[in-house]
Amino acid sequence: MASIVQRIRDYLQTPKGRENVEKVKTMARDPQHQQRLRRLMDQWRGRRIHH
Repeated sequence: MASIVQRIRDYLQTPKGRENVEKVKTMARDPQHQQRLRRLMDQWRGRRIHH
């Protein structure tokens, strides 16, 4: 049985996987998405959120 990491690597080599990687890269450049991610990470780390 393939490990989860190997299964992810295999998926990323498929056309759909590459398409999703490009979509995520595009979203990561968007300032709104960056702010949402920062808030999520702050919540996950247990920090207070400043609005």
